[in-house]
Amino acid sequence: MAKVSVGEAVRTLAAPDAAMVKRLLEQGMMIPAQPRVLEELRQHLQKKAFDVRVLSRIIHSDPGMVAMLFKACNSVAYRQHHPFDSVEAILHTVGVRQTFNLVQAISLASLHDAKTNREAYEAFWARSEAVAQLAMLVADDRITVCNIFPDQAFLAGMFHDCGVPLLMRRFPTYCAEMKLTEPGRWACLADEDKKFFADHCVVGYLVAKHWNMPDFICDAIRNHHDITRLGMHASRSMVAIVQMAIHLYYQDLSVDNPEWSSIQDDVLGELGVHADALPEFIDVMLEHFHAQS
Repeated sequence: MAKVSVGEAVRTLAAPDAAMVKRLLEQGMMIPAQPRVLEELRQHLQKKAFDVRVLSRIIHSDPGMVAMLFKACNSVAYRQHHPFDSVEAILHTVGVRQTFNLVQAISLASLHDAKTNREAYEAFWARSEAVAQLAMLVADDRITVCNIFPDQAFLAGMFHDCGVPLLMRRFPTYCAEMKLTEPGRWACLADEDKKFFADHCVVGYLVAKHWNMPDFICDAIRNHHDITRLGMHASRSMVAIVQMAIHLYYQDLSVDNPEWSSIQDDVLGELGVHADALPEFIDVMLEHFHAQS
C-alpha cells in the first residue's frame, strides 16, 4: 500500500474536522512520521516474496521494540503458542502481517518528544498499553462473535487515543486543564473542544490514516466515543472491544467509568455478552490480564 500523506489523510475528513486539523497543523501540531524500522518492514512486506530472517533482523535493530513485542505476544490471547524464544518464532507462529500490526502499535509509543511532559506521556502510554492488552483478550474471547483478531485489537487499543499526546505537545497547558494526572481522568471531548478547539479522536484518525492503518480501525479511532454513529460492521465491533477494554481498565483500578452507563447496552450487544453475565466476564478477563503481567 502506498504511503498516505498528511494532506491525503486530511482530505478524508468531513469539512469541519478538516478545518480544525488544518488550523492545528498551521499552529505547529506535528503528525509523527513512521520510524525507520516500520518503514523497512513495510518495504519488505510489499515484495511478493520476503525472508522472515530479514524481517527478524530489522525488528532486532530496535531492542526496545523486541522487548515490547515479546511482552505483547505473552498475552493469554496467544496462549496456545507461547512462550516464544525468538522473533522468528513469533513471525512464523503469530503470522507476518499480524506481527507487523503489533510492531506498528508499539512504534508509536516509542516516539517521545522532549517538549512533552514526560511523566504524563509515560502514564498515557502505560494506560494505552494496558487497554491494548485487555482489548486483545476481549477480541480473543469474542472472536466468533466479532471476527476481530487480537493483533487488530491491540493496534486499535494502542492507537485509540493517540491524538492526546499530540495535543499535549501542541498545548503546554493541556495536561493540567484536562486534569490528566488525576487517577481515572481522561480527555473529555466537550472540555477539549471548549478549551482548545480540538478533538483527539479526529487527530488520532489522522495519525492512523497517515500510518496506513486499515480503514475500519481508522473509523473506530475516529468514533470510539460514539459507537452509535457506526453501522453494523467491523468498525463498530472494534469500538465495542476497545470500550470494553477501557471499562475493564477502570474496573481494575476501582475507578468509575463515566461513559459506561451511556454505552453499555451497545457494547454488550455488539460483543454478545448478556448484562447478567458481565460481572463474571469482567472477573475472567482481569484474571487473564494479571496472569500475563
